[in-house]
Amino acid sequence: MKTWFKENQNHLIIIGIFLLLVVFYFTPVWQGKTLLQSDVMQARGSQKEIFDYKEKDGNTPLWTNSMFGGMPTYQIWYDHANNITSHIGPAIRAIFPPPSDVLLLFLLGGYFLFAVLKMRPWVAALGAIAIAFSSYNMIYVEAGHINKAYAIAYMAPIIGAVILCYRGSKFWGPSLLALFLALEIRANHIQMTYYLFLALLVLVGFELYYAIRDKKLNKFLQATGLQLIGVAVAVLVNASVLFPTYEYSKETIRGKANITKHTEDGKGAAGLDKEYAYAWSQGIGENITLLIPNAYGGRTGGTLDEKSYTVKTLQKLGASAPEALQSANRFFPTYWGEKTFTSGPWYFGAGVIFLFVLALFVVKDRLKWWILTATILTFFLAFGRHLPFISDLFFDYFPMYNKFRAVESILVIPSVLMPLLAIIGLNEIITRGNEIVDLDKKVLYSGGAVALICLLVAVMPSILSLRTSTHQEFAASVQQMLPDPNLANELVNSLLKDRADLASKDAWRSFFIVALTFGFVWFFVKKKLSATVLIAAVAVITLVDLWSVDKRYLNSDSFVDKSTYDRPIPEREVDQLIHLDKDLSYRVFDLTTSPFNDASASYFHKSFGGYHAAKLMRFQELLENKFNGDLNEDVLDMMNVRYLITKDQSNNSDKIQRRSSALGNAWFVNNVKFVNSNQAEMDALGTFDPSKEAVINEGLKSQLGDKSIGQPNNADIKLVSYHPDTLKYEYSAGNNVFAVFSEIYYDKGWKAYVDGEEVPIIRTNYLLRGLSLPGGNHKVEFVFAPNSMKVSNVISLIASIVLVLGLAFAIWLSIKHKNEKQKPVDAKANK
Repeated sequence: MKTWFKENQNHLIIIGIFLLLVVFYFTPVWQGKTLLQSDVMQARGSQKEIFDYKEKDGNTPLWTNSMFGGMPTYQIWYDHANNITSHIGPAIRAIFPPPSDVLLLFLLGGYFLFAVLKMRPWVAALGAIAIAFSSYNMIYVEAGHINKAYAIAYMAPIIGAVILCYRGSKFWGPSLLALFLALEIRANHIQMTYYLFLALLVLVGFELYYAIRDKKLNKFLQATGLQLIGVAVAVLVNASVLFPTYEYSKETIRGKANITKHTEDGKGAAGLDKEYAYAWSQGIGENITLLIPNAYGGRTGGTLDEKSYTVKTLQKLGASAPEALQSANRFFPTYWGEKTFTSGPWYFGAGVIFLFVLALFVVKDRLKWWILTATILTFFLAFGRHLPFISDLFFDYFPMYNKFRAVESILVIPSVLMPLLAIIGLNEIITRGNEIVDLDKKVLYSGGAVALICLLVAVMPSILSLRTSTHQEFAASVQQMLPDPNLANELVNSLLKDRADLASKDAWRSFFIVALTFGFVWFFVKKKLSATVLIAAVAVITLVDLWSVDKRYLNSDSFVDKSTYDRPIPEREVDQLIHLDKDLSYRVFDLTTSPFNDASASYFHKSFGGYHAAKLMRFQELLENKFNGDLNEDVLDMMNVRYLITKDQSNNSDKIQRRSSALGNAWFVNNVKFVNSNQAEMDALGTFDPSKEAVINEGLKSQLGDKSIGQPNNADIKLVSYHPDTLKYEYSAGNNVFAVFSEIYYDKGWKAYVDGEEVPIIRTNYLLRGLSLPGGNHKVEFVFAPNSMKVSNVISLIASIVLVLGLAFAIWLSIKHKNEKQKPVDAKANK
């Protein structure tokens, strides 16, 4: 044991330092506080019904009616207990409460990657810090994109496992790849996994080229085959995550439209709308923030302080200091890029950028060309609408690419790869600096070029535009607010001065960081200091640099007391009044927020609105066609929207309106109208009385059977038992009738039974359920039990066992090989 500690003391010390960094960065967590994340608050609204029934039943329901009239819970939250990786995260979080666990995963994952590259431990630690503290890692955490942050954290170790496979590891490589990829997929942010796949596809291409060139194709095929086994195990471990999601995605806004849309080139659109997908595209010039964080003004709001030009000008116009500060940060955005808004810049570290540029000239390792190619490709794709001839090529033709939005987020790949090459470069200088031709010149030119960019922006920030493409419209809006055009111009110019000031200050900051990093590298090259001092100095500079920028966005002010977190959405008087209605199920439509981008109402009610990136396509199409500006009363009636929450304009208070025309949970209609297309179904919703008529596609007519549908005289139907997964009705009718149920139609799991005998569910009124029912007194039951979940849970369990056995075998084999190597040594010692 003593020998083991001695052999691994550096690793243990470094892990100890990582733990200290996690504790110090997330000090509020250890004080019992919790991060108040906007997206997490939204998620808690959407998850409330799920957790209520899980606590009540002991099982997680598979369906919830809390959003958009209803959707599967496994798109919101599900425990996936048969998945082995579902138990790893909670085990870590039991010791390191979220979000501190995310930073720990970043640091350990980065350290593993550099260890695979056989770098000395302290260089690997430096690399881990450079990857972990990249600004958007913390910005995503602050915003509540916690699953995205987990997915990014597993990227570095996955890359390490792939490299391990190509460097000859036949057991640890594929086993660890299966483990890390399984964790990555379990994070359930497929967009991040997809982007990683694109980068690794480039790596495989380079490895294939080198294998052919070096006549080592058999080794390449063997390594790739082992990786495919690892990938297959990881995918199957996550069967319960992936298969139902794939099944559901085809019915969502990321799938094919039911009502054909046409793009500008006349092609039928599938996947996301291109304008929607490209909404957050990285501006081409905006990449300067990788080097100078506030070059584009930082985040959209909250950047200006009381000393800013804009605040002082507002005070001169008569506003008090608090009013001026609030108005400046609310109405005068310092961010001047082309995104609708942003939470902060993509900043990789000024010193890291210098080392990356230097690495381009000093690194001989063939990984350089993969890193450079993958980085350039992902930059091009991040530009989205600003570089359409490349983005459109992927969006229109590359499999699944059009399923994802916010294309700028592909910059997570360079946020890993650029620090990776930077540290490889530093390691090359340390280990073989004497072999590098003209090393001092390469250091000088690289440092000089990067420092010059910083210096130019510092001295002349006006070389940046400082204006958005809609600047004139913004200036005109300010002029409308102020009667004096001169004052309006002064206010706009004050904002431009603030933007210039922010850019200049951060440019000076980056200049000094580059100069410091350059200085230590230069003195090492000139043999004026040791490698130990160089590594320690660059590590400290990098940590202080990235840490201080991260703290602009994720700091102590982001945390709240646990009591506040436990009640994330305050209950209003209108919510309490609605809860006096004890009927089993009805819907609420909250118009005091952006109803289809806000899940706060879902925390208290079964909401017609909600917040989720994968709404059912039919629901979205209903909104686009029937909610263009005005409320559609017929649609609200058939969706059983009993209460509207609105604002009283006289005193800005919330008020409720009870809609007596809401049709309830189910009703009988007088007749059924058949139409011949999805478009005709949608059109018919604008010209019918949903209480008397049902609209059905002609193609579903056979599901009604040969029973005639009579008038529902003296007929009655009532919901008698509500559970998100099981709805029970009782009805009485003197003849055969057709019932419409105010429940979302989803044929991948919902089944209907009349007195225990299954009957077909007929899509009615474009997105609701309908049943053709026999006369008499009967019971109707809807049950949600998708086969995809049943089957995939079994697959997940089997694959999880395989994964554990594979890791155990790799450990056993390592111990065996170590013992075999030790035997000759022991034998000699005994002699």
